[in-house]
Amino acid sequence: MKNPRDIIKRPVITERTSDFMAVKRYVFEVDLRANKTEIKDAIEQIFKVKVTSVNTMRVAGKPKRYGKYNGYRPDWKKAIVQLSAESKELEFFETSV
Repeated sequence: MKNPRDIIKRPVITERTSDFMAVKRYVFEVDLRANKTEIKDAIEQIFKVKVTSVNTMRVAGKPKRYGKYNGYRPDWKKAIVQLSAESKELEFFETSV
């Protein structure tokens, strides 16, 4: 079995994904070869929560140019994970008072 930290690379934090967090839906960048079952198991092991559904999509790399050189950013895979109602919320930011 793969290490869960190799499957889940990082959370994707944008305005849209911040709105998803209100309904316990989180977005992660994951390994290109990971399937939905592996992603679900990795999230449950790392964060100790119950996952109800996982949606995945491949994001194509954008074309970039540096001077006369053309190239592409790498392709990556995004997973949208829905937590169960009784699961605790995931904390990505430390709140200090």
